[in-house]
Formats: sequence, C-alpha cells, structure tokens
Amino acid sequence: MSGQFDDHPFARPAPPTTTWREATRDAPPTTHGSGAQLVVDRIRCDGFGMCAELLPELIELDDWGYPIVAAGEIPDDLLDHARRAVAVCPVLALRLAATPRATMPGSPARAPLGARRGG
Repeated sequence: MSGQFDDHPFARPAPPTTTWREATRDAPPTTHGSGAQLVVDRIRCDGFGMCAELLPELIELDDWGYPIVAAGEIPDDLLDHARRAVAVCPVLALRLAATPRATMPGSPARAPLGARRGG
C-alpha cells in the first residue's frame, strides 16, 4: 500500500530525517536576529501541534505532542512564519517576546533632581 496515497494533495509530508537540534548543533550562530524569541505558556498549551507544523525550523514536538522551542532569537527570514504560528495557536499559548539584550555600561548614574553635588 505504500506509494498508493503519497501523491494525494492532502497527504501528510514525510517526517524530517533530522531534528532542528541535530541540524543546528554545528551551525554558526545567526548574525541577523529579529530581536524576538518564541515563548510557550506550558500551562495554557493543549498540545495541538499546529505551531510545529508551521515552524518546524524552530519548534519540534515532544512525545506527548507539546512544543519544544529552540532557544535564542528568531532569524529574520523566519519571523513571518513565527508570527503566523503565534496567530494560529487556538489556545493562545505561544507568543513573541523581545529578546533581552546586554547593555553596555554608559555614563555614570545621574543624581536625582535636587540632590546636592560635590562636597
């Protein structure tokens, strides 16, 4: 029976031969990040798996169908796909959040208005 239904327009695609963890293990870090990351509300998630269908590059499902999201920034070329995955989540368990950025030490802290200066 194999091959009989493979060319059907609604046939499920074959599973990937490698997971994103294996594929990105030796990959160099991306230099063009979007400044956003995916966050899953594990309590709200019901494990529908639609997010992993739309964004398999960053989301894979565990044995029970719940998403495991790749850590770090979303690459620029996947940002539209990530937005679509967030919008499609039926229980609103997936969201985009700003990636925390390291800050450079700037000028010294300023004294509050009205504080005495010097000695």
